[in-house]
Amino acid sequence: MQKRSVQIFGVKGSSATRAAERFFKERGVAIHFVDLKLKPMAAGEIKRFIERFTLVGMLDTESKAYEKAGLKYLRQSEGELLGKIEREPTLLRLPLVRCEKRISLGQDEAGWKAMLVD
Repeated sequence: MQKRSVQIFGVKGSSATRAAERFFKERGVAIHFVDLKLKPMAAGEIKRFIERFTLVGMLDTESKAYEKAGLKYLRQSEGELLGKIEREPTLLRLPLVRCEKRISLGQDEAGWKAMLVD
């Protein structure tokens, strides 16, 4: 049986990102962590998440970053929004997790468990 690995996109200071790391470590799953403050997601990677969750659905509308960016009141094109997210990844519901073809958004333990089932 091949050992699974997950890719976690998040930021170091995020408690939800740490929860995902802890969840997979406790289950012996190899983790590839991408700190979005240091390296933005590849276009193809973010597209995969947008197709599943929509760009607006990926935003953390309860976060301080969202309020600070004025996104409650501003209308933004998808391109402008992607630029903002690249500069300020905490606008997203973190972490974004991928395991093979399965993906999850935010602190989603049920989704993480599903990733480990054959």
